[in-house]
Amino acid sequence: MKTLQKESIRPCELNPEQPKRFRPRTLQNEVSGAVLYEKNRPCHQPPDNLSMNTRWKPSVTVAAVIAQDFDGIQKFLLVEEETRDGLRLNNPAGHLDPSESPSHGCARETLEETAYHFTPTAIVGVYFSRFEQAHPEGILDITYLRFAFCGELGAHVAGQALDVGIVRTLWLTADEIRASTHLHRSPLLLLCMEDYLAGRRYPLEMITTDPSVLLYKK
Repeated sequence: MKTLQKESIRPCELNPEQPKRFRPRTLQNEVSGAVLYEKNRPCHQPPDNLSMNTRWKPSVTVAAVIAQDFDGIQKFLLVEEETRDGLRLNNPAGHLDPSESPSHGCARETLEETAYHFTPTAIVGVYFSRFEQAHPEGILDITYLRFAFCGELGAHVAGQALDVGIVRTLWLTADEIRASTHLHRSPLLLLCMEDYLAGRRYPLEMITTDPSVLLYKK
């Protein structure tokens, strides 16, 4: 399936004219899709898969765009979570686990982070993005492949503890989300919402999950 690329969103810029870049290497036992640019080793070349023990791959994530009407006012379900940069807002989202399809992963993450059951009914978009963050040994350059879904919000599970790091859930209007970009964990929060409001919906059948994936065992 062809991903949707948004040229206006540039979370990470690589400038070949900068005097210092770092020689990349993949990280073992860390985030998939992450490349570490080590300090004081200038290099402009992309990672060489043939010289690595582990072939580079993006970190696959899933996200739920959930809207609901409150007395005629549309609001979106978000989570407030702890990050190294402080409290940040995000869609209910997380990494795809082994042995699950993207839609199943989205339903699982929504339940874990919000205590709401969620049934994906359509794909809002597929997003390929990069971010940089500080690392003790240099700069961690992470590439994400996000599958965003909209769907039907189900019952709330009373008493269920939220996932580790999730402080609370909250409902915000589109204007409130637009006004709080400084608190967004990712620019994709706003982009996914705007795509949803623009009416972008794609059938779930665009993603085919082979049965062998569901039988995966670690």
